[in-house]
Amino acid sequence: MARLGIIDPATDQGPGADMLNGPLKGKQINIFKHLAVNPGVLKAFLGFSGGIKTGVLSEKEHEVVALTVAQQRDCEYCVAAHSMMAKGAGFSEDDVLAIRRGAPSDGRHEALATFTRRILDTDGYVDDADLEAFRAAGFDDAAVIEVIAEMAVMQFTTLFNHVNGTTVDFPQPAAV
Repeated sequence: MARLGIIDPATDQGPGADMLNGPLKGKQINIFKHLAVNPGVLKAFLGFSGGIKTGVLSEKEHEVVALTVAQQRDCEYCVAAHSMMAKGAGFSEDDVLAIRRGAPSDGRHEALATFTRRILDTDGYVDDADLEAFRAAGFDDAAVIEVIAEMAVMQFTTLFNHVNGTTVDFPQPAAV
């Protein structure tokens, strides 16, 4: 059960409700309804999370990072949301499960998931071999920066959902 406030876009008024009924119309998911309690943070979150999706990583690659972080950080809400989003990006159910298990079948995605886990495991203190393995899979420095940015988005959402206890409003993903 959620522990923080929530904005109901059908009955509440103010900047948070305005965002939910404006740019987020049709995307009134629970995490956004809770973040709308602080419209400035919601706006900043949407700007940052949207902005990083215009870089060098594909939609699928962003979902590999998101699923890897969500699974490792044990965020039920994020795992459910990004399992659905990954399927929308073109992954099969088996692909999603493989990513969540840390074993994507595609070599490039495996390198991406491995690099993401190394950043998580070392708090960013990856060694030269980690960077070289990532680069050997075809990623460049712009991709390194974008992975870190996607991880920052996921770190925010996982922490928020853990503190809040955000009610999952996505289909329940399969167990790994």
